[in-house]
Amino acid sequence: MEQTLVLLKPSCIERCLVGQVITRIQQRGIIITGLKMMQLDEKILREHYAHLVDKPFFPGLAASMMASPVIAMVLKGVDVVEVFRKMTGVTNGRKAEPGTLRGDFCMSGQANIIHASDSVENAKIEINRFFRPEEVFDYTPANIAFYYGEGEA
Repeated sequence: MEQTLVLLKPSCIERCLVGQVITRIQQRGIIITGLKMMQLDEKILREHYAHLVDKPFFPGLAASMMASPVIAMVLKGVDVVEVFRKMTGVTNGRKAEPGTLRGDFCMSGQANIIHASDSVENAKIEINRFFRPEEVFDYTPANIAFYYGEGEA
């Protein structure tokens, strides 16, 4: 099974959407293998958004990501990077499809409630950026057979 990194951004925390987002993750059958609240600083944001540091909007992005703590999660599942990106919706909440997290819960391109890794390779890098190995648990829930058919998981 794949892993992916998810950050519930300050716009998710401040709007009290954490429970609804986590509920949808678990209802889908995605396994949460790491979860913690943390305050981001400019150093980690410059590393995480290295491709955006030189953009004129980066200072505003960084400020919005430091406005409150975030919740970082490691999720596990079959094709979880692709599955969760589809659940997340496009970056701009105004353009995200209803039924996606952004389509249902946000109206912004920047205050878009959630970050999700965009590839398996980036997920590995991002998980290592936000989690120590001992903070991620490799387990299979007892109810896994009710989410996947035989031989799928």
